Amino acid sequence: MTARTGRGTAAALVLVGLACQEVGASFAVLLFPRTGPLGIVMLRLVFSALLLLAIARPRLRGHSAGACRSVVWFGVVLASMNGLFYLALNRLPLGVTVTIEVLGPLTLSILTATGIARWLWAGLALAGVVALGAGGWDRLDALGVVFALGAAASWALYILASARVGREFPRLDGLALAMSVGAVIALPFGIAQAQGALLRPDVLALGAAVAVLSSTIPYALELIALRRLPASAFAIMMSLGPATASLAGFLLLGQHLSWLEIAGIGLVIAASIGAVTAAGRRPASEPVV
Repeated sequence: MTARTGRGTAAALVLVGLACQEVGASFAVLLFPRTGPLGIVMLRLVFSALLLLAIARPRLRGHSAGACRSVVWFGVVLASMNGLFYLALNRLPLGVTVTIEVLGPLTLSILTATGIARWLWAGLALAGVVALGAGGWDRLDALGVVFALGAAASWALYILASARVGREFPRLDGLALAMSVGAVIALPFGIAQAQGALLRPDVLALGAAVAVLSSTIPYALELIALRRLPASAFAIMMSLGPATASLAGFLLLGQHLSWLEIAGIGLVIAASIGAVTAAGRRPASEPVV
């Protein structure tokens, strides 16, 4: 397999993962009235961890202290990213939530870019966020926006943590262990919020479906892709998230966006692509994210 073919395959894996993730998020919204956002986060992480442990069968011994710390940190990031995302999704439309969340990878890319271009892309992203408010941020739930911004910061950390764990552990071992850490963190919060709903077979079945679509498949595909793609190229693919999320929200949840909001999403996507492209052109002596 040539390097170009390998990168093309990796890009396809990321696109498939994005589609699965947004469909899974749509299913999760339908479960909110029964489990609450933290309940579905717990189900998502627990089922994902069990499935990945069964598939990967990771070794628990023989890892360096640094590798163990990387896995624990990755698990903390997974728990915070998922928790904040679903708390935001409980208050904001899917497309809006993902658009705000993608500001995390966008900021990461801007910080690695050089010259005046970084300010151009930052300004374009800011214009997109303003347009997303359709001329009035009072239309959006303030706490939901705060949660989405927290998810954005967590997503930037996820890219860094995932790439590091992917280098330090073979196959899906690191992801399986990190997902287990995240599941343990989410467990008490999810049980407290979902309570008796966790005893219903239909809720458990839907929770398992959300886990497979939103976590297991996307994270596994992204981890594989990050071994073949530089972080900047991966961030470009992630910038398509708002578009796929808006489409999923429209088709599966009936969430309509105004033309100004759609334009805002488009501006954020354009800023993301421009920022990571500029970051990819930095001198070879500079470190890769």
